[in-house]
Amino acid sequence: MADQLADREVASEQAFVDRVYQQLERAGAAAQQLATEGHSRGRLGHEGGLVERDAMVFQAAKRIAQLDAAHEGLVFGRLDLAASVDEQPRYVGRIGLRDDNRDSLLIDWRAPAAAVFYQATAAEPQDVIRRRVLRSSGPRVVGVEDELLDAEALAAAEAEGRELPIVGEGALMAQLSRARDRSMHSIVATIQAEQDKAIRAPGKGVVSISGGPGTGKTVVALHRAAYLLYNDRRRYESGGVLIVGPSGVFMRYIERVLPSLGETAVALRSLGEVVDGFRATRHDEPAVADVKGSERMAELLRRAARQQAPGSPTEYRVFWRDDRIVLDRGALGRVRRNLMSQGRRNKQLPRVSAALLDAMWRQVRGERGREQGREKFDDEMLSRDDFLEFALAWWPPLDAPTVLSWLREPDFLSRVADGVLSTEEQRLLLKSWVSNGPAGSPGGAPDLSIEDIPLVDELRYLLGDVPQKADDERDDPMALIEGAVDIQELMTASDREYAPSGRAWAPPTHSIEDDAYAHVLIDEAQDLTPMQWRMVGRRGRTASWTIVGDLAQSSWPAPEEAAAARASVLEGKPNHEFHLSTNYRNSAEIYEFAAAYAERVGLPADLPDAVRRTGVAPTEIAGVADLEAATRDAVVAMAREVAGTVGIVVPAARRSDVNAWLASWPELAEDARGARAAIDSSVPPSGDDRVVVLTGLDTKGLEFDGIVVVSPEEIEAESATGRATLYVVLTRATQLLTTLS
Repeated sequence: MADQLADREVASEQAFVDRVYQQLERAGAAAQQLATEGHSRGRLGHEGGLVERDAMVFQAAKRIAQLDAAHEGLVFGRLDLAASVDEQPRYVGRIGLRDDNRDSLLIDWRAPAAAVFYQATAAEPQDVIRRRVLRSSGPRVVGVEDELLDAEALAAAEAEGRELPIVGEGALMAQLSRARDRSMHSIVATIQAEQDKAIRAPGKGVVSISGGPGTGKTVVALHRAAYLLYNDRRRYESGGVLIVGPSGVFMRYIERVLPSLGETAVALRSLGEVVDGFRATRHDEPAVADVKGSERMAELLRRAARQQAPGSPTEYRVFWRDDRIVLDRGALGRVRRNLMSQGRRNKQLPRVSAALLDAMWRQVRGERGREQGREKFDDEMLSRDDFLEFALAWWPPLDAPTVLSWLREPDFLSRVADGVLSTEEQRLLLKSWVSNGPAGSPGGAPDLSIEDIPLVDELRYLLGDVPQKADDERDDPMALIEGAVDIQELMTASDREYAPSGRAWAPPTHSIEDDAYAHVLIDEAQDLTPMQWRMVGRRGRTASWTIVGDLAQSSWPAPEEAAAARASVLEGKPNHEFHLSTNYRNSAEIYEFAAAYAERVGLPADLPDAVRRTGVAPTEIAGVADLEAATRDAVVAMAREVAGTVGIVVPAARRSDVNAWLASWPELAEDARGARAAIDSSVPPSGDDRVVVLTGLDTKGLEFDGIVVVSPEEIEAESATGRATLYVVLTRATQLLTTLS
């Protein structure tokens, strides 16, 4: 009987969903027609036609992208309201659609009219009798889950002849039992009231979202970004929304969420990709990362950016009329300090020649020279090749990787790090940069670490952008000393060798003035170092912010220093705090295990309530003699039990070995294929694609159906924050957890 009722309700909803998809196709055709018409307007041959064409094509392209992104689970919610409000059901979806009569067919989930879908509870039903979640696979409805919010109103509706059957175990619990794959699916249909408050918080200032593992902080933050774009599209789309996550793995994991919510106008960057033109994927070892992340690096880099370029000339001599003119170290030092006092180094390039000529003219004492006058003196000096070459070599245009490469030299590093870093800290930096061939280094391919990217950004701002020369001066390689700059001609040899994309060096098209965004969203904010806060802060000077984090999961060993850097970035902005208290990810058995570990090692853990039990406790296997065999047995067994992803989490030093083990286990691929039964409408990856090897830091923000932790004691000992990292690892599993010591 229950199955027949469910089938009947699914068929009823399918009829409505078919109608919505038909309307979606018509809307797509209309958008394509608008784009075609826009191109036709461009053939009018006058400026007005071109402007109108561009506007029409742009708007049409945006609408097409929005419609294309909406196909996955287009309709996901239905509200049945009290008769006094509206007897017609309201459907909620990823975008808003109207029918041919311009009546509302589907309400955009971000619209005020949809807010009650998330905010209504049994305690405060807000005139909602039944909330229904539609589970779909593409355009096909595969199930419905109902929540009864007002039993008295239901009885009244049935007395009036309305039929509102209740189907399923409830949307949230059904969502929690789904298998995870390597992409985070939007759970917009199951967002709870405390999460919805954070999503719809005021657009100005800072929204801070805290909570323990599994409370949905990331999902809430992403939905908030989509909500802001919907409510004030002109501001946020023109100014841009920047979303920063801990790693490339994490960003690939979430990259489907916003498009599935109808939003594509967002920049998603990992911490190694925040600076345009640079991409880093590897972490430094913890001791090196701690030095590079410290606020003290800002002072070291400030000193480095003010130094004379290594290898540049230290003296210039010339005879003019009766005078011998010498620019020695002292005179050049005074000129350099004077130029530096006027602003960023590269910004002074047009002033270099005048500053040098001023210093030289002050040495003209002879009567013949004075009679000729300053204008004659300047003209003759500017016509001398040796003076031009000296000016170019003494004050070359500099990019950040070049200045960073200066720090490879022990003497240079020792000079600028005096009183800032200890001898041991300098040794760690040298080891890192020399062994990995930093960007800008002659003879070595650039290999920046994630921790190097904030240093590059700091130097970009210390140096400033190189002024661009006018178009009519491009054939003049010496335009620098006449107040303009030819980038291609004047870059040093090491500058030309540096090429982030593997091509010859080209002038940057992205200025530091282009870094600002209208909104900045930071996930796993507890991990940001002071230098990373400075880097991200430059992109949000006038922005509103969403900041997500949990202090107990921090991988930065000096939380007070990071807190001070964060406070400096956000100074003067109003703060709105939201705390999430329910763990939707882990089974209660898994989270109790992780919470007990946190308490045992003294972590300041925020302990949310886990809402479901599976009856399966985590498995601890100690005293393992053959680690490879034990790992294989645990992973194969887990792959048979779960339909989704399995993570093998290992110490960084063992990652290569365990990847090699995985490649040599043919039985795992067969078992994985045999375990592909889909749960609900989710479709896990095929074959052994669903088994992945990660380090503890790689798991930040991710979740898996099952986790096998290899040598947890080694993960714990990897760094000063190894215990926090292991706590994170233990909270990544939704169904099964095994540790092998």
